[in-house]
Amino acid sequence: MEATVYNLKGEKSGTVTLPGTVFGVAWNGDLVHQVVTAMQANARTPVAHTKNRGEVSGGGKKPWRQKGTGRARHGSIRSPIWIGGGVTHGPRKDKNYAQKINKKMRSKALYTALSQKMRDNEILFVDHLFLEEAKTKEAKHVLGNLAKVKGFEPLATKRNNSALIALDAANEDTVRGFRNLSSISTILAADLNPVRLLTYKYLIVSNPEKVVSAWGERMRSKKAKKVAV
Repeated sequence: MEATVYNLKGEKSGTVTLPGTVFGVAWNGDLVHQVVTAMQANARTPVAHTKNRGEVSGGGKKPWRQKGTGRARHGSIRSPIWIGGGVTHGPRKDKNYAQKINKKMRSKALYTALSQKMRDNEILFVDHLFLEEAKTKEAKHVLGNLAKVKGFEPLATKRNNSALIALDAANEDTVRGFRNLSSISTILAADLNPVRLLTYKYLIVSNPEKVVSAWGERMRSKKAKKVAV
């Protein structure tokens, strides 16, 4: 499987060979949903926290005597049925939402999503995406050039330019240049995961020879380990 590689001017500059183990995986919606849901749960940080009747200050004294007042009996003003009292079955920040994800499942979900985006023509390969200066103006100019590629015209439209840029190496100027553009985000290719990938419509891959080779090598190493066992 081969794909066209473009330069920063939006012109064809070559091709890249794509391994079928990464870009030729059949769609598995159940697997992708399970992995994405688990990753989102693992990233969840509980904030809401209510106090029960034992944690609310005050209420040590019985409001009134047990009998003879004509009113209902009460033992504390911090009872859940009192205003200002404790909360029953409220949210607690000590709840653990973590879910286990096998490495094989996470990798397979990523390759499944990459394969589907490839079939939908939503992955653009650029020979080397970099900005000489950390300028938003230059970043917009690059996106305008890449929007000349057939199927990627929305990259030039602010409302529809949802794209994730996978960089082969860290580049502070490039990251800062694209940071002010709406719906555009950057990530190291090695850190790509199903959640980030599926959040954006398009994926722009910089230096595809290096990146694709690394993704393919990761799959080959997993298979080698499995055979060795």
